[in-house]
Amino acid sequence: MKYVVLIHSNPQPWGHPTIDFTEVGRAIPAAEREAMGKEFDAMLAELSASGELVSGLALDAPSTTRTFRWEGKRPVSTDGPYAESKEQLAGFFVLDCATRERAEELAAKFAGPGDVIELRPEMEF
Repeated sequence: MKYVVLIHSNPQPWGHPTIDFTEVGRAIPAAEREAMGKEFDAMLAELSASGELVSGLALDAPSTTRTFRWEGKRPVSTDGPYAESKEQLAGFFVLDCATRERAEELAAKFAGPGDVIELRPEMEF
């Protein structure tokens, strides 16, 4: 079963890794942030080797977003993020896990300072 790990954050200025751009992340000593980054990279390498990591992307700033909504009989586009929210979607990873429990175990490891993580199963058609 495939799951999407959605990373929501409010880095100021926008940047990746988000830990380096959030207030709570910058409060962590640089050496500790570096160690956390290495640990995260090692986890991604492990997930890649096991075949559980399908893909992942960091997203550009919400200000670069183009939003499309249906109005009347046609789509209308506007600039900016799609929702009024402090935290914006900052990136995502797609995992292919045997069980939901495994997906939840892994999703918890994606949580970092200043981030909110959402785990959502893929909808099968």
